[in-house]
Amino acid sequence: MIELKDIDLREDPAAARYVKDEVVVVEFAHMSGELMSLEGANRYLPGDALITGTGGARWVVDRMRFDGKYVPAEATLPHGQPGRYRNRPAVVLAKRMDAPFTIARRAAGDILSGAAGDWVMQYSPGDYGIVRADRFAEVYRTEGR
Repeated sequence: MIELKDIDLREDPAAARYVKDEVVVVEFAHMSGELMSLEGANRYLPGDALITGTGGARWVVDRMRFDGKYVPAEATLPHGQPGRYRNRPAVVLAKRMDAPFTIARRAAGDILSGAAGDWVMQYSPGDYGIVRADRFAEVYRTEGR
């Protein structure tokens, strides 16, 4: 298993820029807890977004990041209420991995695990994720397409 640490996909010729387009279902945590995604544990605090996406994938987005990254999918839904949200289009760096791997979401953060064929994501320097190969094909497009 490959253990990824302190990577920077901006410097990796095998990485490319992608844009996510997805409507998700969001609940907001009332207390601290842990959600088990397919890639590993996601700890959360009160107010954080508990997200269910395409194919039933689940993950956590801290509230501050959520407010900047997601908008209600329906005009009648007040921002911050449970319901359907669409991500704001944002470019991310991604690289398909050919072997099983792990990476921390952030420094001293939850450790995520990916299988061969899954994608390591870099949302910003020091902020990582993993997307399963089938989900990546459904919700990510090469920038400019």
